Amino acid sequence: MILRLAFASLLARGLTVAMTILAIALSVALFLGVEKVRTGAKASFADTISGTDLIVGARSGSVQLLLYSVFRIGNATNNMTWESYQDIQNRPEVDWMVPISLGDSHRQFRVMGTTPAFFEHYKYRSGQSLAVQDGLIMSDLFDAVIGADVAATLNYKVGDPIVVAHGLASFTEHKDQPFRVSGILEKTGTPVDRTVIVSLEAIEAIHVDWKSGAQIPGQSTPAEVIRQMKLEPKAVTAALIGAKSRLRVFGLQRDINEYPKEPLMAILPGVALQELWQIVGIAETALIAVSAMVVITALIGMMATLFSGLNERRREMAIFRAMGARPRVIWGLLILEAIVISAIGALLGLALLYVGLMIGQPLIDNAFGLWIPIEPPTLREAGVLGAVVIAGAIVSMVPATRAYRMSLADGMMVKI
Repeated sequence: MILRLAFASLLARGLTVAMTILAIALSVALFLGVEKVRTGAKASFADTISGTDLIVGARSGSVQLLLYSVFRIGNATNNMTWESYQDIQNRPEVDWMVPISLGDSHRQFRVMGTTPAFFEHYKYRSGQSLAVQDGLIMSDLFDAVIGADVAATLNYKVGDPIVVAHGLASFTEHKDQPFRVSGILEKTGTPVDRTVIVSLEAIEAIHVDWKSGAQIPGQSTPAEVIRQMKLEPKAVTAALIGAKSRLRVFGLQRDINEYPKEPLMAILPGVALQELWQIVGIAETALIAVSAMVVITALIGMMATLFSGLNERRREMAIFRAMGARPRVIWGLLILEAIVISAIGALLGLALLYVGLMIGQPLIDNAFGLWIPIEPPTLREAGVLGAVVIAGAIVSMVPATRAYRMSLADGMMVKI
């Protein structure tokens, strides 16, 4: 009986109720959307590099080593000598090892020297390999493979020339040894998208006529002569390591950290990523707090709507009382109406979320490389929906209490 009365009352105030439901639905969709983006961003962040057991570089901090070797942020405190690199590469525990050489740039994008093994062993998003969208992996000394963001921002295509600048914020360019775009990688949503990749030999080649960070005046070795040189690097910035057995990773890490020939550090990428996420996780908390305030605001708006409608419903409440309805029936009627509004708003918000995900998932992945999976609601999300309904019932208690306290005489005195 009371349920039928509640629905009839809601239908009689259709427009006001619909606006309240829409406000709750949008706030719930926003809150759950932030939750989906948060978990998707965290998963994408953790999947920036996968399949790599250790990252090795000069001794510094684990987060700093991760930032410059994987995210291309900041600079190394020192380099690792090529002899040390080869020594570690030849250890029986090491299955593969990929060198990384950083330091130069191209129009604000980092230039990374490496070997073809990088394209074979670098994995992201739970084991996905790099793929070439157009062109080929570098085959010539002065070939360069560029990330998707580099190509899109600078409007490059295969065959275009690239002139590398010395350092990160330098106006000095290696104009005498220009590169050629040999390939463009598919978008990955990782720092690879913003990287110009060349060979280790190419990094040495463009610095043949350089000494102590400056070009030797009047010296310019022809490219044909450079091609005949033995372009073995003297040092690299860092290296990615894959171990033959996961059981030997910690022993290998300890040996590298105690390497006697020079101070080196080996870090576990997953552990360093967790440390880095804890640093940037403050923004995550702030985002959740803001979206929670939006939900609270919508619920307060519902309470205000119930309050504003009480004066118009005083005769209705008085008639219920005159017909023998007890105060708790009036009280329960308003709370039930609030529960129905909250439940419909929460479910509609969930529906809006999944519609938005189906439309926006490929767009977000293509634009930002952020993959947001479309999965059934988690227990946490179901708990949020339940909390919205419970909160709706709680905030409705204030206007419901006022309603059942209205006297019969006060209600009958209201003019029609």
